[in-house]
Amino acid sequence: MDKNTLTGVLLMGAIIFGFMYLNRPSAEQIEQQRKEAMEQRADSLRRAEQAQAEALTIPEVTEADVQGLRNGLALYGRTEADGSKSVKTETYELKLENDSILTGVVKTAGATIEVNNIISGNWDDTTDRLTRANAARSLKGAVTDLQRYRNFAAHLSGTDTVIGMENDVLALEFSTLGGQISRVTLKDYDCYINVPDTTLIQLWQGDANSYSFTLRSDSEKFESSRFYFTPVLENDSTLLMKLDLGAGAWWGIRYTLPESDGYRVKMDVVQHQMAQAGVIPAGVTTMEFNWHQKMARFERGRVFEQRNSAIYYKEDGEGVSNLSEQKDATKTIDVPLKWIGFKNQFFSSILIAENTFNAGTKLVSEDLSDDLTYLKDMTATTQVAYSRSSDHVAGFNFYLGPNLYPVLRDMDRCDKDGNLQLTRVIPLGWSLFRWINTGVIIPVFNFLSKYIVNYGIIILVLTLLIKLVLYPFTYKTYRSQAKMRLLAPEIKAINEKYSAPEDAMKKSQKTMELYSKAGVNPMGGCLPMLLQMPILVAMFSFFPSCIELRGERFLWAQDLAAPDAIISWTANIPLISWAFDYHLSLFCLLMTATNIIYSKIMMDSQPGGSGMPGMKLMTYAMPLMFLFLFNNYAAGLSYYYFLSLLVTIIQTYAIRHWVIDEDKVRAEMAANARKPKKKNGWLARMEAAQRQQQQLMREQAKKNRK
Repeated sequence: MDKNTLTGVLLMGAIIFGFMYLNRPSAEQIEQQRKEAMEQRADSLRRAEQAQAEALTIPEVTEADVQGLRNGLALYGRTEADGSKSVKTETYELKLENDSILTGVVKTAGATIEVNNIISGNWDDTTDRLTRANAARSLKGAVTDLQRYRNFAAHLSGTDTVIGMENDVLALEFSTLGGQISRVTLKDYDCYINVPDTTLIQLWQGDANSYSFTLRSDSEKFESSRFYFTPVLENDSTLLMKLDLGAGAWWGIRYTLPESDGYRVKMDVVQHQMAQAGVIPAGVTTMEFNWHQKMARFERGRVFEQRNSAIYYKEDGEGVSNLSEQKDATKTIDVPLKWIGFKNQFFSSILIAENTFNAGTKLVSEDLSDDLTYLKDMTATTQVAYSRSSDHVAGFNFYLGPNLYPVLRDMDRCDKDGNLQLTRVIPLGWSLFRWINTGVIIPVFNFLSKYIVNYGIIILVLTLLIKLVLYPFTYKTYRSQAKMRLLAPEIKAINEKYSAPEDAMKKSQKTMELYSKAGVNPMGGCLPMLLQMPILVAMFSFFPSCIELRGERFLWAQDLAAPDAIISWTANIPLISWAFDYHLSLFCLLMTATNIIYSKIMMDSQPGGSGMPGMKLMTYAMPLMFLFLFNNYAAGLSYYYFLSLLVTIIQTYAIRHWVIDEDKVRAEMAANARKPKKKNGWLARMEAAQRQQQQLMREQAKKNRK
């Protein structure tokens, strides 16, 4: 460390310590902070003591409570085979015999206590005070449940059974608890992570995905996830999950899985005679829908799977939007929505309303970057209109499947408005790049896949077709570069003759005159290259989103939709427990090597390019930057760019040596020089700008002399 560096470090340290000293709290502030801390601690202790005292207080079960239990069981209990009425939950089992005899048990803290012992206060000596208090509260809570759930109370208990339905591509399991879809299996797609062997994708599984409907008034709340439904198989493709509420009234959720519509599941909320039975209060005009999903990992490469997972939604009559993919996000949408989607990199769960979801939908997405099994924790809370007099409450369609462009496009076309825009969940780039992908790349890709089995070969053929289409632009670029190479000695002479800074304007004029005389447009090589850029950018969006590449092997790559890691290792940071996984992708390394070669070829083709140290540095720096950028990308993308660069290098040598005859180009330029040539628009504008600049400089010089 030299003297200047040491002095700088000491000065910085002195500044930091001085700042800390000047901003230290005073004695009064320290005493005030101590008092506030003591008060907060005392307040916490008081609250804890109060909570403990309340927990140990045994509430009295009054005669009114007992009568409320009898009345509630008589009205809303489940009728058993012996004629008794019963209600069972996880915390209590109550039975009413002969319309007056109340029996049952309450379960709390591992203990089971007879109901009549709680009512009479005849406790077992081994039952501690806290258990007694909890048991009494549970019994009084049963009174509240019966008043709150009324006809629904009979369905608070039951057996959770599973009913299966499937078609060619989907296998569904339905749970009687909540009447919901509990498991979704995609029969054509394998999971590549978190399993010992390759198994099918479980898009929904267990508690990681749940949803419920809620009917709520000022005093009552009926939440479908709490009730046990009775399954009714109406036909081979339709299942009704039903709650029989007595007096001919029932409420249910009907599911239809058509064989012809693939990944679409129709879900209808239906009911019968709810108004006549008076089960739901007349003031209930909306029905809530709550949907929660912990999005599981399915891919080998986590980086892109997490980066492409988010909540998507479509505002009614507007376009598709999404929450942030990179961080936690919460948003309340103040306009009606047409659909809500929990979107993974390659698979999506999308709920489409027949009408719309009401304004006020709340969406929450939590990033689970530290979880090895899951990517995101997503929640959607919304509402739809409800009327107790209508047998058909609301209709929905679930899309549970892959982000496959043709399938999502067909669903768009089947919609009555034709404006679902479900394909927008596939990130294919901005407008121009998306148009290239949807109008050109995807149709060609799908056409080739009908006749070629191996997707590595398909990418090769696609690359050659793109290069063939772009050949006229490529040829024009190389022809312009050939002219520039032939002018290189004369340009070098001009640069040497007018090397002084004050001759910069003169040097520019002479260079423009040379270009005009030879009939060369210095931008002629750049414009054709710029025309090719949209395709390169479009492919950058296409390959990471192309589910067709998922699980496809080619050469050493096990999965063209994931990085083709040939070397992997874990690096531990000293002193802290963080560990990072790294890898090197072979296709990315090949792409980097060809990129360096191509960049050097292009630099050498430019006049004076080899003599520019900054350009040399960029020639090698940019490909190395791309190495770090593309190392985590799909192998298919790196493979495509590698092929594209390799074909471009071959084209360069082929055109230079066998297509473009430099002698003919030189003769053409000489002929142009002999002709009285009118300046083209670009050169004329450049010279006009130069003359204007010279005029301004002369005027400035005059002012300075004065």
